[in-house]
Amino acid sequence: MTGIGFDNDKYIQLQSARIRERISQFGGKLYMEFGGKLFDDYHASRVLPGFQPDSKLRMLAQLKEDVEIIVAINAEDIEQNKMRGDLGITYDMDVLRLIDAFHGYGLYVGSVVLTRYNSSAAVLAYQNKLETLGIRVYRHYTIPGYPSNIPLIISEEGYGKNDYIETKHSLIVVTAPGPGSGKMAVCLSQLYQDHRHGIKAGYAKFETVPVWNLPLQHPVNLAYEAATVDLNDVNMIDSFHLEAYGETTVNYNRDVAVFPVLNAMFREIYGDSPYKSPTDMGVNMAGMCINDDEIVQAAARQEIIRRYYKECCELRKGNSSQDRVNKLELLMQKAGTSIKDRPVVAAAKLKEEVTGAPAAAIELPDGTVVTGKTSALMGASSAMLLNALKILAGVDDSVELIAPSIIEPIQRLKVEHFGGHNPHLHIGETLIALTICAGNDPQAQAAMAQLGRLNGCEVHSSVILSQVDENTFHKLGVNLTTEPKYQTGKLFHK
Repeated sequence: MTGIGFDNDKYIQLQSARIRERISQFGGKLYMEFGGKLFDDYHASRVLPGFQPDSKLRMLAQLKEDVEIIVAINAEDIEQNKMRGDLGITYDMDVLRLIDAFHGYGLYVGSVVLTRYNSSAAVLAYQNKLETLGIRVYRHYTIPGYPSNIPLIISEEGYGKNDYIETKHSLIVVTAPGPGSGKMAVCLSQLYQDHRHGIKAGYAKFETVPVWNLPLQHPVNLAYEAATVDLNDVNMIDSFHLEAYGETTVNYNRDVAVFPVLNAMFREIYGDSPYKSPTDMGVNMAGMCINDDEIVQAAARQEIIRRYYKECCELRKGNSSQDRVNKLELLMQKAGTSIKDRPVVAAAKLKEEVTGAPAAAIELPDGTVVTGKTSALMGASSAMLLNALKILAGVDDSVELIAPSIIEPIQRLKVEHFGGHNPHLHIGETLIALTICAGNDPQAQAAMAQLGRLNGCEVHSSVILSQVDENTFHKLGVNLTTEPKYQTGKLFHK
């Protein structure tokens, strides 16, 4: 099922108003921990059709006169060159990418804080690089016994030892390249430090998923568990909220487990806690903006299937565990779905069985499933892509959009001069060749004009694709899954 199930304009309006309300609650200054991706939240856009990946950033842009951003990065992630799997860049480089993106929206980035700071050569070099670029850098240190040793944490040797981040706006957004960066600790340290300086401030948390006012077993919330299978997050009823208000809400295990500690910290700093539950801390309004639950549930089920295939492939590559795959199988059962509900899977497998070679399939916006096979000139994914563009452009299947006389010289270049072993064109190379043909061929030009319609389409390959092809599909906005097997029996795969 396709369509729009989420009102994005309503979301931006309600979310902005909710945050303004929370700022007022704390007397005009609020530290807000932003979970998940701030401006490229593709998970939310997949499970909530209609949600735009940059919705949270656009919402902040409406408040930009009040916003100051702090980017947190864990010093250990700098040392270990931790990567963002979806972008293929290290966390330390992603900090720079994030800052550029924020500046592009007219948002003020006040500083970068190095959490769990140590004086290793890599960390010192990175700090120097940031300061050379004119970025203010602060250091927050590891606190022994965190988060349970509250007397030490709320003391001069705990939060008091951290650098005080001087801020000048009413909404301080604390974000990071990824999980484990210490965003919450930065917020709480600042509350302690502000209190010492006679400044009243508050704390709130903003995450799109899990959605607190959807049922525990709603596919959107189950899709969150699927997305965080590596963190072993589990959705659960917020028992604190149920006890305080008699209302059933959903949160996840880490927030529920740490809430008593947070509450104790609030009481130590302020003498009382402003919150009675983890749900109270949140400001997420996404659940209020779902306008077609059936569409949203269908989209979330597809996301769980995609996560299952992704983890199966990671297991095949040696980067996962059978336990994670088993958990995703269980989540599919809970959501009432299976791989049979992904039409492109059966189509790609059947095409491979018939041709005896790798195959691929794509489901177009109208539900039509188009396949592609491996040939002497072209890989299955490239063939599938051209076949899909033909159908979308109304070009007859017999038409050659790219002449062999153009493909063959590119193949020779790859094999004879670049030392490659696979002559087949990658998807990006195929599209460049198609672009060249479109200069003189109206039909190729018509096919190129359809590229935007591939956004949101479902694709399945019968073999694991190269990273180059995966990246190109990502840029096209295609939702890709692959069978957990390689095209060849080689040990090394690019």
